Amino acid sequence: MSINISKQHREDLLDKIQQIRNYIASAPQDQNTGNLLLYLNELTKDIKGKKYGLVFEEHKEAIDEILENNVPVLKEEKNLFIDNGGQMNFLIEGDNLASLQLLEKTHKGKIDVIYIDPPYNTGMKSSDGGFMYDDKFVEPEDTFKHSKWMSFMESRLSLSKNLLRKDGLIFISIDDREQAPLKMLCDSIFGDKNCLGVIHWRKNRKPHMAGNTIAISCEYILVYFRDKSRKLIQEYAKMKTDDEGSYAIYPILKADKRIRRYTFPKGIYCEGVFDEGRTTTAKNDKCNVNIIGKPIIFNNILQNEIEVEGRFCLTDERGKLSEALKAGNIYFTKGGIPKEKRYREEYIGKIANNYWDIEGGRNEDANDELVSVFNISPDNDLFSYPKPIELIKKILICTNNKNSTILDFFAGSGTTGHAVLKLNAEDGGKRRFILCTNNENNICRDVTYERLKTVITGKRKDGSEYNEQYNASLKYYKIDFVPINEQVYYEYADELLLHIRELVELENGINFNGNSEIAIVLTDEEMEKFVEENYTAKILYRGHDVLLSAEQEQFLQSHGIRVNVIPDYYYKELNR
Repeated sequence: MSINISKQHREDLLDKIQQIRNYIASAPQDQNTGNLLLYLNELTKDIKGKKYGLVFEEHKEAIDEILENNVPVLKEEKNLFIDNGGQMNFLIEGDNLASLQLLEKTHKGKIDVIYIDPPYNTGMKSSDGGFMYDDKFVEPEDTFKHSKWMSFMESRLSLSKNLLRKDGLIFISIDDREQAPLKMLCDSIFGDKNCLGVIHWRKNRKPHMAGNTIAISCEYILVYFRDKSRKLIQEYAKMKTDDEGSYAIYPILKADKRIRRYTFPKGIYCEGVFDEGRTTTAKNDKCNVNIIGKPIIFNNILQNEIEVEGRFCLTDERGKLSEALKAGNIYFTKGGIPKEKRYREEYIGKIANNYWDIEGGRNEDANDELVSVFNISPDNDLFSYPKPIELIKKILICTNNKNSTILDFFAGSGTTGHAVLKLNAEDGGKRRFILCTNNENNICRDVTYERLKTVITGKRKDGSEYNEQYNASLKYYKIDFVPINEQVYYEYADELLLHIRELVELENGINFNGNSEIAIVLTDEEMEKFVEENYTAKILYRGHDVLLSAEQEQFLQSHGIRVNVIPDYYYKELNR
């Protein structure tokens, strides 16, 4: 019989706490005894808390204290706006914890895909995979380096979960230093049942030797969904089209002599085979198939009947073949082999596996991409260990959603944005991205932004031509803060109101600046001016507390202006 020693120890502690509680309860009661009972309740709660899972010392960051005394806001850097048509994308400069708090106002439950490549906690400088905590690099000898990293990640991943759609997915790149604790942390936040798996990505052509360890050739990508499970595809399904007209087909099987007649519908389908573990016939069983209506060509001869010999995974013993025929989900190759038709609306593609060896998708390729974009030396120190475009493209392809919103809040060199633009151009997708990164060593402005600007416009910073150009636009926001400490809300409400335009743009993927088709009014005075000066627009975004007069209602109606009411959840302080 096994004994749970930890449980026994907890029960002993709880018994001792109860004895202390009984003693205090029998003593004369005052404020001190009341406080002692509260302390005992807190101890009891901690002892009874979860005992399995990841345990780490929680730490408080400098940004936590800033957010306690300030409300984060967005300020647009209008001189950095890139207008090249297409989808509106966003780049946010600043601490990503503040960025995530703002995105929770605009994109709660709206993000389809999150990809992040966080600092790997290597104990080195930030550009080599270390990370900065409280404005200082975490040193290798710091005894709390793992706890600090876990606290750093936990606060951000908890917020990111709220941003995902119910069927949304998050992909997290990590190496072997923190992979195990990160997996447990994600199990706690997203649920272990919501883990789709851990992908092993071959990151380099030649394995890297690190001291006397095993040569390193792979990193990991943890994949979780929020609430609704999804399949990841390896690649898009390759579609074929039925010939004009339709024809009937029925089988005559040794196992079942009954005759059934079904008609193939016309449509779009891709090749597949009946071999999903449903094999019910021996390898060399034969199947006679009669073709009624439009014959098929087999062995270069027009035939009404063919005999199939070979592995045929469905028979009519359980009605499977009949079901497939009735659904029009079977056809025969030139060699007479029965294959499955998987129609576009029913089949997403080949299911992805957990080992990715991607052509053009390794670290060396990522460095070459930066060299090409910035026209710099291969030995540059612009950005260490960027991720390759093909890796991010594969992640986006396997989610099978060409209209998704993608968030990367450790944007680094901007690979995620570049990959979104490139994939949209290749497959006609309408994906849009939101990137967040700090501006340590001017990375946001000099690397992330300049890369995106180069690939969108087709011109480098030095004026030279670049070989890519995309139909897309980009807004650049910077995190700022409005102090609220020791103030009542009306003392800073007007200042918060000045930053609602940016949130409306971010949430709706639009641009108010110089745009005659959309307008925004946030106060009664602005609404009066809109009508008095006879402004017209196709769409008007109206503050939720702006009251319309009958004259204003008539003006909007007569000009056919559609009104969108701005939600009241941007700043709760404004609703007090």
